[in-house]
Amino acid sequence: MKHLALHWQILIGMVLGAAIGIASNTYLGERQSTIPPDKLPKTLTRVTTHDTTNGIRIDLTQRDGSQRSLQVNATRLGEPDVYATVEDLAEHEPEIAALYLTFGRSRARWIGAASQRLGNLFLRLLRMVAIPLIITSLVSGVLGLGQASSLGRMFSRTVVYYVTTSMLAILTGLVMVNAIHPGLRSALRMATAEPPNVGGHLGEILFRQLETMIPPNPFQALAQGNFLSIICFSLAFGVFTIFVGGRTLQRLRDLFQDGFQVMMAMTMAIIGLAPYGVFFLMLYATATQGPEVFRSLAWYMLTVLCALTVHAFITLPLILRFVARRKPFAYAKAMSPALLTAFSSASSNGTLPLTMACVEQRAGINNRVGSFVLPLGATVNMDGTALYEAVAVLFIAQLHYGGSLSLATQIIVAVTALLASIGAAGIPHAGLVMMIIILQAVGLPVEMQGIIIAVDRVLDMCRTSVNVWSDSCGCAVVARWEPGSHGETKD
Repeated sequence: MKHLALHWQILIGMVLGAAIGIASNTYLGERQSTIPPDKLPKTLTRVTTHDTTNGIRIDLTQRDGSQRSLQVNATRLGEPDVYATVEDLAEHEPEIAALYLTFGRSRARWIGAASQRLGNLFLRLLRMVAIPLIITSLVSGVLGLGQASSLGRMFSRTVVYYVTTSMLAILTGLVMVNAIHPGLRSALRMATAEPPNVGGHLGEILFRQLETMIPPNPFQALAQGNFLSIICFSLAFGVFTIFVGGRTLQRLRDLFQDGFQVMMAMTMAIIGLAPYGVFFLMLYATATQGPEVFRSLAWYMLTVLCALTVHAFITLPLILRFVARRKPFAYAKAMSPALLTAFSSASSNGTLPLTMACVEQRAGINNRVGSFVLPLGATVNMDGTALYEAVAVLFIAQLHYGGSLSLATQIIVAVTALLASIGAAGIPHAGLVMMIIILQAVGLPVEMQGIIIAVDRVLDMCRTSVNVWSDSCGCAVVARWEPGSHGETKD
């Protein structure tokens, strides 16, 4: 398979992993077990487990003869003793979760867990090089500009692009959710109250992001992987190096350029493992997902996927064609290794080294543009996440209130989703964390986000691909106005 282009290798790995995962889910996804009596805690006399692809049921018999049933089923949250995930069960019932993992887990779930650990090794390698690659690439790119005014122009164009595309994505999501009304069509409908007339704490969200930009300890920011702090400090370091000038500028420019070359060589070696990493990540994603959760949230998934499709296949290609003056299909082909890896890993930060390599070596964009636009985009430009959060909140509102939110409240959702997406980390399920801000802004119960956890992984894969695609298109847009940066796509 080595003679094939990298994007074909990754695609084959992804399809093969998905096929094996679906087969495991179908034929190895069910198991009934009785836990050996000598392994039970003293308070229990009998424990039986029934593991299926659609959920887990654990029946407990107490010493006094009373019985309890614990379930792991994200589509039935709100009922007594029902948990969204095995991790949630382990947090509240650690002994029972340990017994299930040891004696009751189906082979499909065992295969999925093993594949996740192997796939995460690939992600750990990518994350290992991400921060040193960002620092060396960003500083060498700033020093290569030669003057701080050039950085200011590039920064303003980048921010305008990011804000514009994120808002277009959110508006696409709002239009789609108001056209389809997924919450009113869902069998989960649970109208309980009247829609509120509330306002959001947008100033607090903005100020929190400003605080994040200024690290009290840059070395601590490096250790914690705080991308926004790292980017801001690296930019400041590069700008003031230009101000100092002279031999200091030349020595540091050579140092960071040499460091960047070393990090790129290390990154390219890790990228060679991408087909295997993608294979295991896709196997994990498909081996443990049953069809029932998708049926119960079908209208919600359809709305999110339709909105993501419009943004990824219509809005961004139009920007690419008429603003960046690049051919969308050829550019997408050049970025395909990064897009496929983003889809499989659901991590834009983890995919960042591969995205940077594709932009420079396959799309022909100058390093000084890619090294600035992409790290910033992986932190603050989350088109897919912003769109998803807006759709998810309005879906939850339709379930909760039995109707759509007012236009004024939807505007609050749109603006808050934009700001929340800026603060969303580029890691799996980060959108669920940031969604709490939006739910609170419109007076919805935070716990209702548990309804969508069952399908979040699949949608997370899709929206992460859109995030990376938008960042990549942003490179082409900014490069058009940078002298010597608008390269040609390489096959």
